[in-house]
Parts: sequence; C-alpha cells; structure tokens
Amino acid sequence: MFYFSQQLGLDLEELEEIEEDAGLGNGGLGRLAACFLDSMATLGLGAYGYGIRYEFGIFNQKVVDGWQVEEADDWLRYGNPWEKARPEYMLPVHFYGRVDHTPDGIKWVDTQVILAMPYDTPVPGYKNNTVNTMRLWSAKAPNDFNLEEFNVGDYIQAVLDRNLAENISRVLYPNDNFFEGKELRLKQEYFVVAATLQDIIRRFKSSKFGCRDPVRTCFETFPDKVAIQLNDTHPALSIPELMRIFVVGFYFTFSPICFWHLEIIYAINQKHLDHVAALYPGDIDRLRRMSVIEEGDCKRINMAHLCVIGSHAINGVARIHSEIVKNSVFKDFYDIEPEKFQNKTNGITPRRWLLLCNPGLSDIIAEKIGEDFLTDLSQLKKLLDFVDDEAFIRDVAKVKQENKQKFSAYLVEQYKVKINPSSMFDVHVKRIHEYKRQLLNCLHIITLYNRIRKDPKKSYVPRTVMIGGKAAPGYHMAKMIIKLITSIGDVVNNDPYIGERLKVIFLENYRVSLAEKVIPAADLSEQISTAGTEASGTGNMKFMLNGALTIGTMDGANVEMAEEAGEENLFIFGMRVEDVEAMDKKGLADIIFVFSFRYNAKEYYDRIPELRQAIDQINSGFFSPDDPGRFRDIVNMLMYHDRFKVFADYEAYIKCQGQVDQLYMNPREWTKKVIKNIACSGKFSSDRTITEYAREIWGVEPSAVKIPPPNIPRE
Repeated sequence: MFYFSQQLGLDLEELEEIEEDAGLGNGGLGRLAACFLDSMATLGLGAYGYGIRYEFGIFNQKVVDGWQVEEADDWLRYGNPWEKARPEYMLPVHFYGRVDHTPDGIKWVDTQVILAMPYDTPVPGYKNNTVNTMRLWSAKAPNDFNLEEFNVGDYIQAVLDRNLAENISRVLYPNDNFFEGKELRLKQEYFVVAATLQDIIRRFKSSKFGCRDPVRTCFETFPDKVAIQLNDTHPALSIPELMRIFVVGFYFTFSPICFWHLEIIYAINQKHLDHVAALYPGDIDRLRRMSVIEEGDCKRINMAHLCVIGSHAINGVARIHSEIVKNSVFKDFYDIEPEKFQNKTNGITPRRWLLLCNPGLSDIIAEKIGEDFLTDLSQLKKLLDFVDDEAFIRDVAKVKQENKQKFSAYLVEQYKVKINPSSMFDVHVKRIHEYKRQLLNCLHIITLYNRIRKDPKKSYVPRTVMIGGKAAPGYHMAKMIIKLITSIGDVVNNDPYIGERLKVIFLENYRVSLAEKVIPAADLSEQISTAGTEASGTGNMKFMLNGALTIGTMDGANVEMAEEAGEENLFIFGMRVEDVEAMDKKGLADIIFVFSFRYNAKEYYDRIPELRQAIDQINSGFFSPDDPGRFRDIVNMLMYHDRFKVFADYEAYIKCQGQVDQLYMNPREWTKKVIKNIACSGKFSSDRTITEYAREIWGVEPSAVKIPPPNIPRE
C-alpha cells in the first residue's frame, strides 16, 4: 500500500489526515463498542456489531469568538471505502398501522414500511486472519412508498415524502448520558432493533450448527446458540420485540409506536409485579419502585427496569459502578435476583491506543519485553523490572518529549497556537458536562493565574492546560462552560506578566483522530468527576497506557487504576462516594426536623480566599469585560444549584495540583511513576473485558487459533 501511494505521488500520512472520522457514537459509548469489536475479532469470537449508519454523525465543532458552533458532520460526502452495501439482505421494518383479529390470526394492516439496508464494514483481528462484521442499517423508502394515497395526482408530494422515511438514519442525536424523549429517537431505536433481530433469526435459521436440516425451524436451541448484548438501555425494545416474534410466530410485521409492544411490556410488567408481590405481600411501595410503568401525569416506561427484567445478566462497567448498581440504582432487583448482577470493568484496545497512536512507546516496550503484550496486555507487568533502568527511563522520557514536540507542531499548523513543548501538558478531554467538572479545572487555572500575578518572581512549573470536548447543542450550561474556558484563555494567554508559565488551549472538535495525537503527548490526565457519577471512563485508561499520570477522584475505573498501580503512583484527591452520600443525607437534624441545605457552597466561598477571588472574578466580568454579566449563570449554579459539589473538592484539588508540580520538577522520579503506570495498565485491555463477557455471560470461549491466510489451503 505504501509502495503504491508513493508511485502515485501520495503521502500515506496525508491520506490518513484527509480521511473523515466515522463519528457514529457519543462520547465513550461508541468508542467502547469499537474497542469491543476489535477485541472480539482478535479473540476469535464469531460476533456481529449492529448499529445505525447515520448519514450525519456527531457534529463537527467550530469555536467562533469563544462559542461552540455546530456544523453538520457529512462524513459520507465522498463515500466510505471500507463499507460494502448488502442490498440482498435488505429487510422491511413496519411502523404505525393497526391490528386486525381475523380467523387466520392477528394481522398488521396499514403499516408504514421502511426498508433497512445493511452496510457491512470488516473488523479484522490482530494477525489472526479473523475478520468479523459491523453491520450498520440505513433507512430507505420502498418504491411504492405512499403512492396509493396519492392516486388523486399528487405524485410530486408522494416522492418528496420518501424523505420522511429516510430521516430515521439521517442524524445521530448528539447527547451523551442523556435520554432524548423524541419520537424520531424512539423510531431509531426500534429501527435498529427490528432489523437486527430479523437478521439474527435469519442467520440462526440458515445455520446448521451440526444439525442435518437445511433450514432450522425449531427455536429450542436459540438461547444456546445466540447471545444478544444490549449496549446500555438504547436497544431495550429488543426485549418485547423478540417476545412478539416468538409469541406471534412471524417476524415480518412490525409496529413500535403502537399498542402491541405496549401490551407486551404491560404483560411482562404484570408477571414481574405478581412475582414481587408474592415475595413481599402488601409492600405497595416496593411494587411502585420496581414497576416498568411509572405512573404520573404522563405514564412512562422505565427502559432500565425493562432491561433488568428481560435480561439474564446485568453488569456495571467498573467495580465501583457495579456496587452502585447493586446497592442503589437497582437495589430492589438485586435483592430478588443477586445472581443476575456482575461486574465487567471496561477496557481499551492496545492495538489502536498504543501500537497505532504511539509507535515510539510501543517500540521501546517491545525492545524490553517482546511484542506479545499487544494481545496479552498483562505482560506489561514485566516492565516493573525496568523501573530503575536508567536507559529505559531516558527512552520513555525521550518518547514523551518527541510526542509533545509533534503535537506542538500540529497545534501551530492547525490552530496557529504556539505553546512551550517543555511545559507540563495538562490535558482534560471528554464531553463537556457539569458532572465531569471542567469548572473545577477552570478554578485551578484562575488560582494559578492569580498566584503568578501576585508573586511573579517566584519559580513556577510551566504548564499548558488543554481542555477539549463537545457540548450537546441544547445543553446551555455546557456551552457556557466552553465560553468560560476560552475567555479565561484569552486573558491568561495575553497577559505579559504570565508569559510562558501558563497557557490555556481549548482543543476544537475533539474526536478520535485528535485523541490519537494528544493522548500520547499528555503529561497529566484530568479525571476529576464527582465520586459516584462516572460509570467507568475509558479516556483515563488511554492516558495511563500512554504514559500520563492521573490526577483524579476515586470514581469509575480510577479506583481500579489506583489499585493496580498503587494509589501513591496517581494523584488522588477529594471526596469518596461515601463522603458524597453522607453530604447528601445531611439535612434532617434532631427530633425537631430542622432542615439545613445538604451541600452549602457558600460555606466554602466564605472560608477559602482563593476560591472567593476566582468566583468574584468570573462574576464581575474580569474574564468578560465586554459583557460583565455573561457568566453569572455559571456562578449562580455553582453557588446555589451545584449537584456535583465543585467547591467541596476545590481545596483538595488545588493541594493535589501542588504535589503534581513538585514531582514534575524531578523528571527522573516523574518518569519512574510513568513506567509503573504503564506496567500496571494491563488489566484495562478490552481483550480482558471481552474474555470475561464471553466466558461469564455469553457462554462462549475465546480462541487463539490463527486462521490460515487465503493462499494457504485449510486442512
């Protein structure tokens, strides 16, 4: 490939830069699925990934005058060379309509048919000649779409209305960790469920699995041969849909936004509540808590409850998350069926997140311990033997500095931003959200700025703070946070008293291809969510594997990272989950039930001068002189409505950042901790995660067998 590109006068790296990111997921969930697909192929597991082929993926983010502006991500504009359309497997999905009870059985009539066209993308395993498939569905209107309704002559309108059908796969809803209660979103969820289940059943019926029937008609072995993993609650409709298919007996008629699926959900719920009532007679409150149907002004279906009832296994994605799931979120369900609940800590693929994005680091690791770590990341433990090896310490530091130089050059080229490559690269990249606490990072930047201004002659560790991430377009506070970050940068970066000692960069349009550049260059990884709010995180693992040290709370997978590497090798600060819970419970005092606010931000504001100064600067317009009241919504939220308790962790965070500075001034000791972190990151391979899923949930065994290449005949 390299030879041919040279012959054509092309540069392979330039071609890579031109290729569009397939922005088909929000935040970490879509990226996690991609890691899982890579691992399933590498582990020799016969698996399919299913999703929607969104014509427009997650939006492209532009920053204009400090504000986020969304642009359509037309990633298919020039086609996608990696996919293959499979019209021979196109399937009908039915919407709306009504049910007729006839002597021949139940019939769907007057449905709106939309065709699901599959596009297949190969997912190759690592050096094992196994190739799995990611199948994405695209919505197509049938040729006779609505034409019957327009026999009066409105042919033009009939053709135009095809767009209404094809809108189903037009655009990805850009919300992360937020349920979008829109009809189109529900249609999207049913569309992928209905098409996928038809495909699964077709494949089951045509696969022999050792039986002699040309086509399987008995479904008794279906649970033994098929495992369906629901990635979060988005495919929850697969539970009533699969039941509908098996109960009704034909799987070619569908209608999600109608009463049939509701009737099935009601039946599931009734059977479930009968079981609960038998176990806890008279406990009406428990029945209300555990119902799939939430009563109120408007009845709602609790999709998470439906998933718990309809699945044979439920898992959290980090140990702390799984404990919260068992002890809080689904406690009532856990009490009844504890055997259903498991933990599967997330992971990342080392092929993309080390070998591909950080070849320099991968090479020096391979020189020390060989290349087998790429398919068995636990072998990185062998690097512990080299923590005091002066040559290896120098090599690791050299690779990091080269990555920093390269990323600095990229910022100059792409953003016309010049930074000091020898400064500490302090990186905070993830979706912009109050719970991820980019505002806590902002308060640290302002505090550092004020300290330098107050005592400019003092020696400071030069620091370049990089914050990146997209805000959901309708999330006002997240967009204000981006504007605050850029406004702080405008002040800090242009203050002659500050010079090279502190720079603030907002990384525009954070996405996978940018992550592959910034993560290998990072010195410090910011993982500072309020304890108990981040299910796992996977960015934290990517930074750890690539030689950044973590400053973080005991939240999500940070807990297990600290356990693996030793808490002394991370910068852990702030409240634990139990501290947050205790703060939330504080309130009802004494017998007279005097109520005091659970978390009183003003107490911290009054007590901590540096915090008060930073908040006053934001509030007074110091960072927005053209509009002094611009950030008062942020200040008001922090002072009176902050669910994520930013001020409660401020002191501990600032103190911990001081410890970061102290260690950074000793490059040898810093790099030794880096090596320890890399050596202890083996647990966080998605190969380990998928092996656990396969053995403990799906009932299949990974295989290390390498399929012979096509030019070698199989035995």
